[in-house]
Amino acid sequence: MGLLDEKVAVVTGAGRGIGRGEALELAREGACVVVSDLDADAAADVAEQIVQAGGLAIPHVGDVSEIEVADELVAGAVSTFGGLDALVNNAGVLRDRTLVRMSPDQWDEVIRVHLRGHFAPTRAACAWWKDHARPGRIVCTTSTSGLLGMFGQANYGAAKAGVAVFSGIVALEMARLGVTCNAIAPAARTRLTEGALPAPADGAFDFWDADNVAPFVAFLCSDQAAHISGKIFGVVGDAVEIYQSYVSAHVIQNGGVRWTAADLGGRVSELFDVAGIPAEVENPADKIRFTV
Repeated sequence: MGLLDEKVAVVTGAGRGIGRGEALELAREGACVVVSDLDADAAADVAEQIVQAGGLAIPHVGDVSEIEVADELVAGAVSTFGGLDALVNNAGVLRDRTLVRMSPDQWDEVIRVHLRGHFAPTRAACAWWKDHARPGRIVCTTSTSGLLGMFGQANYGAAKAGVAVFSGIVALEMARLGVTCNAIAPAARTRLTEGALPAPADGAFDFWDADNVAPFVAFLCSDQAAHISGKIFGVVGDAVEIYQSYVSAHVIQNGGVRWTAADLGGRVSELFDVAGIPAEVENPADKIRFTV
C-alpha cells in the first residue's frame, strides 16, 4: 500500500531533474501521474518508466504558463484517470544576469514561466476542486533565492518570492474547501546547478541528488498532510526545514504625532539595535543552512 493509492497527481516540469523525481516517487506511492513538460520526449520517457514499473501515467506536452494548456492539463487528468487529487508546480527556468546586464526578455521569460506557470495550473485545479466539492493538495516550488535574495538573480528571485506569497494566499482562499497549498524551496544537483554542486564520494549518501526532494513532496500530497497548509519548507539531502514568513521585529512610534524626516534620523537606529539587524546590505548566502 502506498500513501497515494487511488490518487491522481499532475507534475509540471516533470521531464527532468526534481520534477522527474517527483513524478516517479508519486507513482511509486500509488498515484496515477500526468507527466507535464515542454519536451515531448522527456515527458514520454518518464511516463514510460512509470508504466514499465507497473504504474499508471500519461505524458502532457505544453507551456503550462498558457491558460489553455493548463486547463487542458487538468481536464486531461480528469478524463484519463477520473479526477484530480494533487498538483505539483515545478516547471521553471534560469536566466541569471546582474540587473544592468539583464535584458527585458530575460526578465519577462523567468517571471512568466515561474509565476504564470504556477498561476495557470493552480487556477485550473482549484476551479475543478471547487466545482466538484473535492479536497486537493498543491505543492509550489519557491527557492532560497526568492526567500533570501541571491546575487545575479533579480528575475528568478522576484519570481520565486512571488511564488512563496502566492502559495500562502492560495492556502487561505482554498482552506474552506479542504484544499491545502504549501511551497518547497529545494536544493539539488540538476542541469541548472550541476557545475556548482559536488558529486558524492564513492558509496556515500548523495546529499545533492535531485531525487531526495521527492519523498517530502509525496508526503505533502497525501492525506497524512491534510492539516498542513500555507507553509514553506526547505528540502535538500536528508534535511527538511521550515521557513518563517516575514514578521515585524521591532517598532518605533512618535507619540501620536506625524514624523519629520529629521526626527526619524535620530530614531531609526533603534530598529536595528533592538532587532539585532545590521543596517548595511547582508550576504544572503550566509543565512543558508546547507551550502557547498
